[in-house]
Amino acid sequence: MIPGTARRTLETAPGVVLELFEAGAGPPVILLHGFPELAYSWRHQVAPLAAAGFRVIVPNQRGYGASSAPAAIEEYDIEALAADVAAMVRRAGPPAVVIGHDWGAPVAWHAALRYPGLVRAVGSLSVPHAARAPRPPLDLMREAAGPDHIHYIDYFQQPGLAESEFEADVRAGLAGFYWSISGDAPREERFRPIRRGSRFIDSFAPPAALPSWLTEADLQVYVDAFTASGFRGGLNWYRNVNRNWERSADLAGAVVRQPALFVTGSRDPARNPPAIERLREVVPGLRVFAILEGCGHWTQQERPGEVTALLLEFLGALDA
Repeated sequence: MIPGTARRTLETAPGVVLELFEAGAGPPVILLHGFPELAYSWRHQVAPLAAAGFRVIVPNQRGYGASSAPAAIEEYDIEALAADVAAMVRRAGPPAVVIGHDWGAPVAWHAALRYPGLVRAVGSLSVPHAARAPRPPLDLMREAAGPDHIHYIDYFQQPGLAESEFEADVRAGLAGFYWSISGDAPREERFRPIRRGSRFIDSFAPPAALPSWLTEADLQVYVDAFTASGFRGGLNWYRNVNRNWERSADLAGAVVRQPALFVTGSRDPARNPPAIERLREVVPGLRVFAILEGCGHWTQQERPGEVTALLLEFLGALDA
């Protein structure tokens, strides 16, 4: 799927086999994708990192691509996802650097906290690490949405609902969602809050033309994969937000001690300014911090050159 890589498989838990794409030799670097993406979202970064002397490992995570998609919702909680990362690191030879985008970001941060001996450095694109919420996250999301709207994560809680909307027209759903939270979309075409009684899919529309960073061939990779797999696995990650909060109670007050990187876009709706302002409190080892002006949510795809340069800067300084 990613040019220049070798496809591998790894059983990370009983009955769970992940599809991995690997390139290069040297210290391992694991790149984790988000929703609704694939390992392919890191296609621009793999070759430069491998050429710089790293063994780059890019999985399709649980529920994505040809990787296993367990039926039970709880099989996608943060502990299971971080354990998948730990299994990858052990196979590669620890320790590893783990970088995540979107949903891959909290998995990377959690792996760093839960497996400090396996993760030598950590980073994220779009989603910063944050202190544990004082109450269950869904409660806070519902309060923030107010009586007239529903938070998209709350909307995703009903199994089958968002799946049916995306799967009715996979290409239109993906193209519209990618466009609506990218840095290219004008204000009138950006993702709109979901009004109660409306559908998630009605909060955006496909663009008149794809942005330069997403070719028709790129989009087709995603369309083919999600047509085959469906969206249930990826959406099940969202159905564990309260469970994740409950299961991480022992990490309340913990800080990420490893060297860290954080990169986001100025037009990224997931960037969470309050969490960014307090990031150094929970990530005291933050070494690389960047906000890419005009960039939206799909950081490593929208700004591949800048992201690759920041990753190489971060990785190159680890042993300095």
